[in-house]
Amino acid sequence: MVRGFAILLVLQFLGEIISTGLNLPIPGNVLGMGLLMLALGLKLVRTEWVEDAVELLLSHLALFFVPAGVGVMVYFDLLAAEWLPIMVSTVLSTFVVMAVTGWVAKLLEKRVAPHDR
Repeated sequence: MVRGFAILLVLQFLGEIISTGLNLPIPGNVLGMGLLMLALGLKLVRTEWVEDAVELLLSHLALFFVPAGVGVMVYFDLLAAEWLPIMVSTVLSTFVVMAVTGWVAKLLEKRVAPHDR
């Protein structure tokens, strides 16, 4: 598990260096995840090496939302003042995502169905 955490932390650190060094608008942790995906795809990192560390992090994923929830409470006055646009955009974006997901699923079903027969 130590090797898995070391790999994850090194890739996140590299993502932070790239993001800061190139002044990119993409957060370093997102670049680190991309680097992990690339390393796994190129077989530079084996899944077994990071599996235990990833499972431990995922089993405690809810704890990572606590700081974000506290951060939201800091802006409670702003949320109270702008609740209507926030709710409208949340509801509309939810329906857009559901529609696009259904459309993509339908396209994929048509593409896969002729091969199954």
